[in-house]
Amino acid sequence: MAGWFELSKSAANGQFSFALKAGNAEQILKSEQYTTKAAAQNGIESVQKNSPLDDRYQRLVAKDGRPYFNLLAGNSQIIGTSQMYSSEAARDNGIASVKNNGSSATIKDLT
Repeated sequence: MAGWFELSKSAANGQFSFALKAGNAEQILKSEQYTTKAAAQNGIESVQKNSPLDDRYQRLVAKDGRPYFNLLAGNSQIIGTSQMYSSEAARDNGIASVKNNGSSATIKDLT
């Protein structure tokens, strides 16, 4: 099953964000919060455009040693951030999943 995006609105502050889900419904990328729904939708479009490009992935290690990654836009702004992984191999599998699912046109609007 192909992945999809979920667009949501925070009950706490009214801001919008999106998550990219893999076909198994596991979250593989989470956006920052946006003040408008249109800005969040533009973020989804940026994931669709940039996710296939390997040089858009920033491979990082958290202070506690766990690997994670950011997906960057062409202007080097962070579009989304992954979960923390148990190993670099698991992180690389996460990147492969974003590459595979990030071009999805399916958007579930939960707002």
